[in-house]
Amino acid sequence: MVNAVLETDLPYPKFKKGKVREVYDLGDKLLFVASDRISAFDVVLPNGIPDKGKVLTQLSMYWFTQMKDLVGNHMITADINEYPKELQEHAGVLEGRSMLVKKAEVIPIECVARGYLAGSGWKDYQATGAVCGIELPEGLQQSEELPEPIFTPATKEDSGHDVNVSFEEASENVGEDTMNKIRDLTLSIYKKAADEAQSKGIIIADTKFEFGFADGEIILIDEVLTPDSSRFWPADTYKPGGPQKSFDKQYVRDYLETLDWDKTPPGPELPQEIIEGTRKRYLEAYEKITGKKL
Repeated sequence: MVNAVLETDLPYPKFKKGKVREVYDLGDKLLFVASDRISAFDVVLPNGIPDKGKVLTQLSMYWFTQMKDLVGNHMITADINEYPKELQEHAGVLEGRSMLVKKAEVIPIECVARGYLAGSGWKDYQATGAVCGIELPEGLQQSEELPEPIFTPATKEDSGHDVNVSFEEASENVGEDTMNKIRDLTLSIYKKAADEAQSKGIIIADTKFEFGFADGEIILIDEVLTPDSSRFWPADTYKPGGPQKSFDKQYVRDYLETLDWDKTPPGPELPQEIIEGTRKRYLEAYEKITGKKL
């Protein structure tokens, strides 16, 4: 098994460190580096999942290209040979898991598209008959496909859970015109991706996007349609009425739910079989969607 890359420490100012990524400030652009760290219940776990950062980066690149007719994006290049010379010296760390991106003014809203009733949406529906205030038909089952995909915005929080908000509340933060545009983009991108993935044997149950402004235009930023930002289910075993098998980190969450752990730091060590099982699921999702080996 290859080793996981848990940390990158390059000689550039750090713009931001997230649960998974380090973002470096190169002046007129940013360098995104995806580590192999994995978080669950908002806690970064001590073990990484080898190659996870490469899957997230390569899958995002794939989807950025697929969605170009719908919306621009922040990617400049992920080809190490096109990086500034001083960055090429760090190719061993950066190859396959990094990209140079445009700076953008981030719109502080998580844009969630839900096509199936799962996760917090299922809990919300059980309690209220609605998801984030959107009324749904009675009698839907867990994991059931919704009559139409829905858009459920959330605030972007630097730590802890993002907080679901109504469309109206989100509009007060960023303006109604911007909210209308990012809602329409979210649903268009989701529908296009869901159709393509379905043809390749994967159901995208839900996903989240981030957008920003660059040169006065709304563009797609961050990661896109990865197993970290989406719920990927194998289509051949899909059966509504309960939880589904998945290609995402639900496998890790399910394991953690069996432990006597209060979901606060520090997170527990993952056994090797869970690490390998998770890596296998990430790689399989990548291969099914792109048709390539990593």
